Amino acid sequence: MEVPHVLALAGPAGRARLVPDRSQTAAQVAVDGTWERILAAVLAAAEDADDIGWTVSVDSTVCRAHQHAAGARKKGAPGRTEPDDHALGRSRGGLSTKVHLASDDHARPLALRVTAGQAGDAPAFETVRAAIRVPRSGPGRPRTRPDVVLADRAYSSRAIRNHLRRRGIRAVIPQPSDQINHRLRRGRIGGRPPAFDADAYKQRNTVERCINRLKQWRGLAMRTDKLAIAYQAALHLAAILIWARRQPAQRSTTQRASVGQDPVPMICSTSLNASPMATVSSSGYSSACPLQRTNPSLTP
Repeated sequence: MEVPHVLALAGPAGRARLVPDRSQTAAQVAVDGTWERILAAVLAAAEDADDIGWTVSVDSTVCRAHQHAAGARKKGAPGRTEPDDHALGRSRGGLSTKVHLASDDHARPLALRVTAGQAGDAPAFETVRAAIRVPRSGPGRPRTRPDVVLADRAYSSRAIRNHLRRRGIRAVIPQPSDQINHRLRRGRIGGRPPAFDADAYKQRNTVERCINRLKQWRGLAMRTDKLAIAYQAALHLAAILIWARRQPAQRSTTQRASVGQDPVPMICSTSLNASPMATVSSSGYSSACPLQRTNPSLTP
């Protein structure tokens, strides 16, 4: 696979060196979509191996932003896809960013988007669903339609249900109590309640587990990047590592312990002023690494 400025994975399992083009900064790599293209290639390989579960769960999570994340120019730089607000929102809790994501039924991310922390979930649904785009290894269009979409009550709206119905996607979304009461007050005019599969809805925990996996990295649990594109690139990088571990994860814990491998690698140097070069190693954690695991003893 040839991708410009790609970090090449080499070495035995559990130990890899990422070899980038040093002329590219982390921000430039984020702007030209390198990480997103690598993630697409990893998803294509998983789809070719029939390893993607197409019962997709959608949700969002709020990540606190460090005070150093503020201070970027008010308007995005020309030629960049940077939003004017840099995906930073203000509330009583301070600065925050909301990560909207979709995961497959094995708790692995398929699409990631960032908005300001106060943004609602439902308005970002179509953007997240449109970001699900898994290329095929052979001829044919990328797959963009899951079989089932699971979401909580925040996504219960007529617009979202119609959006999924037009595309032949089954929606498993519970109704909030106010919508139920409003329909009952209207009597026969209110129509039938939307179909809801309670057993299928039990699988929605996969997106919560996916969020827990992503937040194992400090630079994702608390945003320090000034630019939204840099923070989203870090999310894509973490997603690549989660998907890259899908085959080694099938080995038993005894086999991993016998070779002394740490199943959770470290991501380094995603700050804008640092080189994108990183070493994924089974030993050592650097305090300067913005994506250092918050608890190295946990395995996402």
